[in-house]
Amino acid sequence: MESEMVRSRMRPCPTFLLVLLRWVRLRMCARRWRYSNGNNSRLPLCVRQRWAYLKLMVNSLYYNSLTNSDVVMDSLMEPIFWMVDLLTRWFGAVFVCLVVILTSSILLIAYVGLLPLILNTYSPPWIVWHIGYGHWNLIMIVFHYYKATKTAPGYPPTVKNDIPFVSVCKKCIIPKPARTHHCGICNTCILKMDHHCPWLNNCVGHFNQRYFFCFCLSMTLGCVYCSISGRNLFLDAYSAIERFKHMDLDKSGVPVTGMGQLIGILPPGQSTYQTPPPPYTFRDKMFHKSIIYMWVLTSTVAVALGGLTIWHAVLISRGETSIERHINNKEAERMAKHGKVYKNPFNYGRLNNWKVFFGVEKRSHWLTRVLLPSGHAPYGNGLTWDICPIRKDMIPV
Repeated sequence: MESEMVRSRMRPCPTFLLVLLRWVRLRMCARRWRYSNGNNSRLPLCVRQRWAYLKLMVNSLYYNSLTNSDVVMDSLMEPIFWMVDLLTRWFGAVFVCLVVILTSSILLIAYVGLLPLILNTYSPPWIVWHIGYGHWNLIMIVFHYYKATKTAPGYPPTVKNDIPFVSVCKKCIIPKPARTHHCGICNTCILKMDHHCPWLNNCVGHFNQRYFFCFCLSMTLGCVYCSISGRNLFLDAYSAIERFKHMDLDKSGVPVTGMGQLIGILPPGQSTYQTPPPPYTFRDKMFHKSIIYMWVLTSTVAVALGGLTIWHAVLISRGETSIERHINNKEAERMAKHGKVYKNPFNYGRLNNWKVFFGVEKRSHWLTRVLLPSGHAPYGNGLTWDICPIRKDMIPV
């Protein structure tokens, strides 16, 4: 009996064995961790950070089953996108200065060269038309360009709120309301983002999209006006430069052109020399070159900017932005595979879309808010889009 009691006391307790095994396992794991990280700890911190970032980028290509070819291409093109965003951010102020310089040069030619010509040669009705329309167009261009560059496009709140959102931005790590997208150049999320315009050095969003479109429309109309009204002046200036360029070859005392005149064989009684051409002063040459410069520049801008303006007019009629056009097309293709039709929830009809865009609430607003400069705010706050802002009792559609 005593021997059995001694043996039972000498047997280890099951709880004690379990604790001992856990302690041994932790020691072995600690030794393995030290052994595996012994080599990496010798590397500089910047190298370890770059290596970890590289592994994260590689793992992000196949991190789950939702990865597709678009995600892979976006990941591979990320360095190029980063470089383009960086250059656009740096050269934004240069593009703005270029717009101001080119527009100012056209105004200088118009006021110094063309306005005196119009006052001396045109009839009074045409003078009133050119001066009235030209200055209205100029005011529209300057006003809307200034407002488009200086007005913030709108940003989602960064503090906690009860506003509904559709996703979370992967870069800003903040909730994104509907129609909100991240701009890599501005490095922030933009409400109802359309695109980042380098010529404005600003994003086009909810609060300045109307200014951007009105500037494009006004600039296109101004360029078309200069191109059409200056066509005859351009042809005359070009022919004058070509004519006097050939006359420079026929100096006084040089035989006139023609084989018989060059070798001195002329009918009797005819002179060997021409009458000196009328003087072609430096002022005349600069005037003609200025006309050619103005016509070529305005015609080129009218074609390029006119196409952009028409494209944005189509988007406004459909109630979508440039980014949403791409998203809606993909969504329509996805739903078409399932036999369904996608409907844009922000499309209120063509006329209503234009009313919402311009902020037209009554008939007089077509004059005061569309044809004249207006700094009124757009409909809504850019955070919620659940209710159509057009009321049927305002304007019959």
